[in-house]
Amino acid sequence: MNIFVCVSQVPDTATRIKPAADGKSIDKTDVNFILNPYDEIAVEQALRFKEAQGGEVTVVSVGDDTVLNTIRKALAMGADKAIHIKTSDEIDGISAARAVADVIKNSNPDLILTGKESVDTNSGQFATFLGALLDFNVVNVAVKLDLTGTQLRAEREIEGGKEVVETSLPAVVSCQKGLNEPRLPTLKGIMASKTKKPEEIAFNGGSAYTTISELVKPPAKPAGKIVGADLSAVPALVDLLHNEAKVI
Repeated sequence: MNIFVCVSQVPDTATRIKPAADGKSIDKTDVNFILNPYDEIAVEQALRFKEAQGGEVTVVSVGDDTVLNTIRKALAMGADKAIHIKTSDEIDGISAARAVADVIKNSNPDLILTGKESVDTNSGQFATFLGALLDFNVVNVAVKLDLTGTQLRAEREIEGGKEVVETSLPAVVSCQKGLNEPRLPTLKGIMASKTKKPEEIAFNGGSAYTTISELVKPPAKPAGKIVGADLSAVPALVDLLHNEAKVI
């Protein structure tokens, strides 16, 4: 089975983000970048399918040279090969999808796995764009996957519950938290990843459709109020919730 996993690099979710001087990007000083957590789930699922059915897992990432750390993490987990689509240009979901589709369209992928979304932009569009460009079946937000031959059975989250979807390969699937628990790279995997040189390919995704016009921090939360310590405070609390906070 020929499996591709699309991975991205994001700031650690514990990082305190500050706008840069240009007002359109983040200040990367002291920012720790990591493999997107949802993409890590996708890598784990690809490795499980490979271990069960054989095949090869290739990770693909778009960006400048800093994404190599993310690629190495996926290789250390157990991916066989990696492709680095190199660019320093501003990209969005559709331009990244065009670049990936252009690179892998002739590689006969059986299955392409992605994370549900990138935790920095939270757009959740990439998998759908990629499936449309490749004319592959698409399943989003999968929390359970079963693969029998070329038939894929997915359980996915929807508002208020879950639904079961059945489709055939080739397909693109975006992975949600709960699908699996990603493994930690072993020392053997880390050492092996150092011998796997990612294939470098020039970006060919065209211009981004969306750009960031302004990046600002949210307003600071106002100081809390103490309206009392016993039942006599209830009328005042209700009045504040109704007229000031407007939550009731």
